[in-house]
Amino acid sequence: MPEHTDVIELLKAQHTRIRELLDEVAYAKGDARKQSFQDLVRLLAVHETAEEEVVHPFARQHIDGGEFVVKDRIEEEEHAKQALYRLDDMDPDSPEFLSEFAALRQDVLAHADSEERYEFAHFQQVADRGKLETLARALRAAESIAPTRPHPGTDTAMKNLAAGPVASVVDRTRDAIRKAMY
Repeated sequence: MPEHTDVIELLKAQHTRIRELLDEVAYAKGDARKQSFQDLVRLLAVHETAEEEVVHPFARQHIDGGEFVVKDRIEEEEHAKQALYRLDDMDPDSPEFLSEFAALRQDVLAHADSEERYEFAHFQQVADRGKLETLARALRAAESIAPTRPHPGTDTAMKNLAAGPVASVVDRTRDAIRKAMY
């Protein structure tokens, strides 16, 4: 992904990649679907954790009605984490996977649109370019140590800080083992 210095640019670029991966999973088969799904799981887990640690706290404090906007986004994220957790152990070519994935896909697309409309769109009104760049650096730092698997129930910065480091080590070890096996 190209280097984006502004948090809005960075998050929107990630949303674009998430949309691409959702399409890849939906239309691929076999090993290609499995790999695309693993890439999607990793990106969503890291992306959502970083948003919970950096973006949502900023939105709560700086945009009108931020607490309510963030509450809705966190509910959507928790729902997606639970679905990803269930899907992770399924055969990607099974009818059950495809059915549950179709629902997840629709939810994730709606969630990304809501974030862009109700959160990100307000950031330029409440923060200058320097602050948006600082937020992008903070987001990248959070992503660098974020868990790479969904962990339902870790939906706030405090919960991520408590569970995140251990989950991240476990997830990254699991990822390395999976990579070595395939």
